[in-house]
Amino acid sequence: MSVQPVEHIEPQAAETELKPPPLFKVLLLNDDFTPMDFVVEVLQRFFHMNTERAVAIMLKVHHEGMAVCGVYPKDIAATKVAQVTEFARKNGHPLACTMEEA
Repeated sequence: MSVQPVEHIEPQAAETELKPPPLFKVLLLNDDFTPMDFVVEVLQRFFHMNTERAVAIMLKVHHEGMAVCGVYPKDIAATKVAQVTEFARKNGHPLACTMEEA
């Protein structure tokens, strides 16, 4: 009895392209009740902005109705939205913070 060699078959590589995870913009929305200095504090505390940058973003929120505070992976963006919302509510402010895909 002769043994036939087993043909070596290369596994076909799945042609999958790895994409970076989608990024999300974190937005602050203007309201008529949250003080400007509180918005600056939020931007410094949660988005690590210096005073000059925080004031510029706060003014953009004030004049244009909203502004992007940062762009992050989904889980980080969601955490920042939750932190800002909780901080605003604990301090009695209706400041709205949302996220949307970048």
